[in-house]
Amino acid sequence: MSTADPRAETLSWPFFEPAHRAFAEKISAFAEGEALALTDHHDVDGSCRKLVTALGKAGLLGVTVPQDAPLDVRTLCLARETLAAKSGLADFAFAMQGLGAGPIGLAGTDEQKARYLPKVAAGEWIAAFALTEPKSGSDVAAIETAARIEGDEVVIDGEKTWISNGGIADFYVVFARTGEGAGARGLSAFIVDADTPGLTIAERLEVIAPHPLARLKFSNCRIPLANRLGEPGRGFGLAMATLDIFRSTVGAAALGFARAALEATLTRAHGRHLFGAPMGELPLAQAGIAEMALGVDAAALLVYRAAWTKDMGAPRVTREASMAKLFATETAQKVIDTAVQLHGGDGVRSGTKVEELYREIRALRIYEGASEVQKIVIARAALAASLPAAPATKAAE
Repeated sequence: MSTADPRAETLSWPFFEPAHRAFAEKISAFAEGEALALTDHHDVDGSCRKLVTALGKAGLLGVTVPQDAPLDVRTLCLARETLAAKSGLADFAFAMQGLGAGPIGLAGTDEQKARYLPKVAAGEWIAAFALTEPKSGSDVAAIETAARIEGDEVVIDGEKTWISNGGIADFYVVFARTGEGAGARGLSAFIVDADTPGLTIAERLEVIAPHPLARLKFSNCRIPLANRLGEPGRGFGLAMATLDIFRSTVGAAALGFARAALEATLTRAHGRHLFGAPMGELPLAQAGIAEMALGVDAAALLVYRAAWTKDMGAPRVTREASMAKLFATETAQKVIDTAVQLHGGDGVRSGTKVEELYREIRALRIYEGASEVQKIVIARAALAASLPAAPATKAAE
């Protein structure tokens, strides 16, 4: 890793092992080369298909698919940080393979894993995670899409929305209400192949930073009962366990965006002259750059603490992942806004790097749990930890 690489110091931290540094070299080469070459915001679907294929051929998607050991979250975060700094679409293509295949790796049968995971790792099939609904975004327990068993089939009816890879995915992991209990206790997960009759793309959704997103409609959609993932009624836990792994990586993507904004701003500060001197010599510009650099380093520490904690065997890192996701995304928004300001008119000029970053970062404060939801999660964890321990029972004594 070159000392000019802004991640060089980060990779020297004790969070990382030699294998992580070797992977960082490999993903950096892809990000600098194919990721940029294959990104075309005028053909988002085509770009994502090409990026998934290229990532698979480069052997980079295997880290998104659980094999004989749990996913290494530090590796996932390094990949997302590196790809996001160069191409938001490349980061998206990588991350959604992991998120879509995650539930299969966590709860799938041997047959399910053998059918889907190798295709995902090879970049031959595109995966999707179908959780959100029009009336249940952050409130997963309010899911209304229903699934009922009829013999050896499951019949699904309902809608999903804001589904990443919607319209280009080869299969969707769908969470639906099966009624084993109220609220979160009555959800199950299913694998639905994209060509299943009764599943339609009801609407393609356009957003400020182009990505393949869609609203899905399920109408008498019949799948084999063998496509159920895990135990009936355990879908909520499976969704949360999957997000527990990947939420830290959202913070890593935000970190990549922030690093790119800081790098662009430093170049600008050296090259732009104002009032007879480089912009970087102006006290107000220095203050902005200082806050940007501080935010980037603090976000990196929180992201990789969460990833390291999970990799060290913690069963859940909900608190740590929520802190990482909240701080990194909110801070990246501020860093990028400062970059736009210090670029002046060029900062809002369509097609410039900082303008692209300004559009890319906004959604990260919403998806996989909005910032407000992360605050609730963090506060509840802090309150629970502050309660006195329950007295030991005589049996325990």
